[in-house]
Amino acid sequence: MARLAGVDLPRNKHMVIALTYIHGIGRTSAGKILDMVGLPHTTNSDDLSESDVTNIRKIMDDQFVVEGDRRREVAMDVKRLTDAGCYRGIRHRKGLPCRGQRTKTNARTRKGPRRSAIKSKK
Repeated sequence: MARLAGVDLPRNKHMVIALTYIHGIGRTSAGKILDMVGLPHTTNSDDLSESDVTNIRKIMDDQFVVEGDRRREVAMDVKRLTDAGCYRGIRHRKGLPCRGQRTKTNARTRKGPRRSAIKSKK
């Protein structure tokens, strides 16, 4: 099992999918990394040699922001918005969607479970 950026890659998956388990790497970035290393996208994560792992690790360290650094960067972006008091920051503070989605009937992921408006009868 390969370990990159503090994450154990899943077994028996194509590398283009396995790399997406690392925070900050999506399908496009995973494809670019594999192209730079020269590996086919359909290579299984079990079939990696040590040299392939070191090459992938080197490219990720040099050109991508991943895991802890990426999480810190996102948290600082949200903190900047909330401190500025802009519309998006207020929505973050209230725990509501901040990119224009409707909230009258949807947004249960951000708002949490429904609160019953009327107490249920016993």
